[in-house]
Amino acid sequence: MPILNKDMTLCISLSARPSNNGTRFHNHLYDQLGLNWIYKAFAPTDLAQAIAGVRGLGIRGCAVSMPYKEDVIALVDELDPSAKAIDSVNTIVNTNGRLLAYNTDYTAIEQLLASNAVPTNYSVLVQGAGGMAKATVAALRDAGFTDVTVIARNEATGRALAEQYGFRWQAELRGGTADLIINVTPIGMAGGPETDSLAFPETVIAAAKVVFDVVALPAETPLITAARIAGKPVITGAEVATIQALEQFVLYTGVRPTDEQVRAAEEFMRAQ
Repeated sequence: MPILNKDMTLCISLSARPSNNGTRFHNHLYDQLGLNWIYKAFAPTDLAQAIAGVRGLGIRGCAVSMPYKEDVIALVDELDPSAKAIDSVNTIVNTNGRLLAYNTDYTAIEQLLASNAVPTNYSVLVQGAGGMAKATVAALRDAGFTDVTVIARNEATGRALAEQYGFRWQAELRGGTADLIINVTPIGMAGGPETDSLAFPETVIAAAKVVFDVVALPAETPLITAARIAGKPVITGAEVATIQALEQFVLYTGVRPTDEQVRAAEEFMRAQ
């Protein structure tokens, strides 16, 4: 990485509980490609002030994580169709003080469902109703899934999300099972109050054919660990993190790394 200097381009991430995933991934690619850039993670105490700082300081890119993916919409100048379609933002690109917002989470979910060849006739349980859940449910709908239930304790957000895409809402599992189960909540996330908790009961994991956890840290969440023990195919949040971070990198820099460079950055990210 170049020594800090006045000409260096800065990109950042904003999250309530920042991890080193994006920091290691982006900075490793900057180093491989010889770019005079640097990436830093922040936990903002005031979101509006943080976004004003992005604009006023000429920060090129800003990744947005839970719980800011919806709140940030009012603070940017324009939404790309990827963000506008689902009212959720995870990427901001600053061009001469104008902030354009995108959502690369959707792209990551879409690609992983396809690359893992998850049958679209599977029944699906999605637990969560926040910004990442919006990207997930939209990707499921666009991929052709029809039997989807959104599990969310907040009826207003959960029902609205489900009905927007023609799916069902439930406040609780109520003993239900599905072929594909997806956790889109902070349950199991490192540093949170439910770090050691299972996002789904063991009976639901046992009945599933594929288990998907979007939580990226740790890579092996309690849900993923339980699914592996049960012999279930899994899709991890670490995979989501790599794809969405790659698409952010391209939006920020205009450079698409080679597959080999991406693999090296991914290995570096996971070796922390």
